[in-house]
Amino acid sequence: MKFGKILFSFCILPLIVSAQEKKVTSYVNTFIGTGPVDGNSLSGNNFPGAAVPFGMIQLSPDTKDVPDWNAASGYDYNDKTIAGFSHTHLSGTGAADFFDLLFMPTTGKVFTTAGEEKNTASGYRSRFSHDQESARPGYYQVKLLDYGINAELTATTHAGFHRYTYPKNSTGHVVLDLNHTLNKNSWSTKIIQSQIRVIDQHTIEGFRILTGWAKLRKVYFRAEFSKPILKTLIVNGDKEYENEPVVNGSDLRAVFDIDTRDGEPLLLKVGISAVSTENAKNNLQAEISDWNFDRRVTQADLLWEKELSKIMVEGSAKKKEIFYTSLYHAFLQPNTMSDVNGDYIGTDDVARNSKDGAFYSTFSLWDTYRAAHPLYTLVQQKRSTAFIRSLLSQYDTYGYLPIWQLWGQENYCMIGNHSIPVLVDAILKGIDGIDVERAYEAIKRSSMISHLNSPFRIWEKYHYIPEDLQTQSVSITLEMAYDDWCVAQLAKKLGKTGDYTYFLNRSSYYKNLYDPKIKFFRGKNSDGKWIEPFDPLKYGSNGGNPFTEGNAWQYFWYVPQDIKGLIQLTGGEQQFAEKLDKFFTLEGGSEETNNNASGFIGQYAHGNEPSHHVSYLYNYVGQPWKTQFYTAKIVNELYTDSHAGYPGNEDCGQMSSWYVFSSMGFYPVNPANGIYAIGSPSFESAEIRMENNKTFKITAKGVSDQAVYIQSVKLNGKAYPYIYILHKDIVNGGLMEFVMGNKPNKNWGVKSKDRIPDQIN
Repeated sequence: MKFGKILFSFCILPLIVSAQEKKVTSYVNTFIGTGPVDGNSLSGNNFPGAAVPFGMIQLSPDTKDVPDWNAASGYDYNDKTIAGFSHTHLSGTGAADFFDLLFMPTTGKVFTTAGEEKNTASGYRSRFSHDQESARPGYYQVKLLDYGINAELTATTHAGFHRYTYPKNSTGHVVLDLNHTLNKNSWSTKIIQSQIRVIDQHTIEGFRILTGWAKLRKVYFRAEFSKPILKTLIVNGDKEYENEPVVNGSDLRAVFDIDTRDGEPLLLKVGISAVSTENAKNNLQAEISDWNFDRRVTQADLLWEKELSKIMVEGSAKKKEIFYTSLYHAFLQPNTMSDVNGDYIGTDDVARNSKDGAFYSTFSLWDTYRAAHPLYTLVQQKRSTAFIRSLLSQYDTYGYLPIWQLWGQENYCMIGNHSIPVLVDAILKGIDGIDVERAYEAIKRSSMISHLNSPFRIWEKYHYIPEDLQTQSVSITLEMAYDDWCVAQLAKKLGKTGDYTYFLNRSSYYKNLYDPKIKFFRGKNSDGKWIEPFDPLKYGSNGGNPFTEGNAWQYFWYVPQDIKGLIQLTGGEQQFAEKLDKFFTLEGGSEETNNNASGFIGQYAHGNEPSHHVSYLYNYVGQPWKTQFYTAKIVNELYTDSHAGYPGNEDCGQMSSWYVFSSMGFYPVNPANGIYAIGSPSFESAEIRMENNKTFKITAKGVSDQAVYIQSVKLNGKAYPYIYILHKDIVNGGLMEFVMGNKPNKNWGVKSKDRIPDQIN
């Protein structure tokens, strides 16, 4: 008996110690990046609501129901009212879409429209206060002040779970608005058809088919109430239908009356699918079979704890909050699009089944190929395989790889075809489960077929993109050249010598838009003449200018495949370093600054992706201490723990992934060559726990906001003079030890043999 008690004590001791450790989910602040301070600048465009890692559902409040550049996720921290809770959102994009299936609990007078933000009595929206609002991974809560209702939300992969606590002695309403959405710019959202069908007193089903940023989206749902529906009012436009079992239309809204006088919470479960209402029902039954709301909150938290614990960092509470919120945002997407039975809708609008794993969508590839997908190859390797298979599925039905895929549909946003570096990077890193020959076929074909913003026939004819034939010509030229380099590397690996030579030659076409007289890349027409006048500070947006969401200064550095060649074009290392110095200190610019231009250090604009690798380029010319200075400056000054915590759009994990990499001390300047440039670690320690059961630990002795300069480095106990680390060294596990100081060590990492190669053979 004594032995039994002693054994029991030893068994529970680890549980007690574990319970005393603070969970990493407790560091996540889902309100970071949800609203600007000044009302004008970008701050992340994030939402605070409930989701699980890579889920189909993002159940979150919408404070907006009209277009707003600064609140493309539907939520602005500065707003005072909530219109309701919709089940799908985009994280940090510059365009507003989704917002499917908005539900809103109310009491009193019945409304079927949200009404005006400044007059909540005009509709179903309600005032709220941040003092009575809270959120954490997988959970969101707010008090709706106009109704006295406490609303709580949680989520599974395919279903949302609501808990509404109404005031006692009240007859509650639940509004369902199938016409709710936000539109943006030229892709004005239009509901093509929708349906609400009352199955019984506890159950409704329906769908909506709409066009918007994605040109055809189908959203099916099944909703179940824990209390009986007493009365139903469905409105289509200005026509009302009471207690009708089914109503079809293009402007459907409904109000369901519920007896809430007992004060017991009303529970609402909503399953969704892109395939059918039957699949929505199956998704709901598979993931929320009971009415235990708190259990689903706990399950969501456990899922996040598992994913976020893949990287363990030690540092100040503030830095850990920024880090784990960044990692959280990086793991919100790509989104699961297949149902629990594997069904999904292809780009040809035909239902298919993903027999070899989940099918994913929401690929913001112009952003995420730079750092988010390289991060996934470290800590989400199995999902990376599924991401690749999902990208390849579009090739099967569409003829080429995705440019920007949303809800399984191609929306042609941005330039280049950056599925290519994502696939090439994964294959060269040895990610399992990829049909390499099939992938190469898709990659090569996608590099030969002309389509919107990827005019390969022009590319072949002129060896650059002429502005008079294709606008955004300089940016397209530079980005297509990089993609071609990626094709060449995979061709080389597969022994396709002819293809390697062909695509490697195309990857050098960027040089044809370099003007040695002014030392910038600039626009040129099909007659071979430079476009005048030229202003390197003038911004382009998404057409009508040679540059995409940037200027000539910001795009000058975009030759990640051939930085040595770019250095030679500039006139050598000294001239290159001097140009970098000017870039980081030159103030001013065009008054026509693009909305994405933010987070400035000189002309460096961290708020948009073309600048993201530039702070690491000092490593290539023997001045790594300047890389250490600027990367630390960006980490410490441009990311904060406030609701305005991002210097620009979060962009589906890219802005966050930059922080995750850079705060650990390295970054993929060329995101497809398996080499990470070393910057300045900002944590005392960071441990990467990989799926091969190996860990790679980074320590930084003496690190602080002032001690940002590397004094020395060891890798696995041996002095390490190199200013880069290889992907294979990380995945094999090990220990990298930094010693940091307040002053630069100008002897470390400066020798030519210690600098970053263009590729590892």
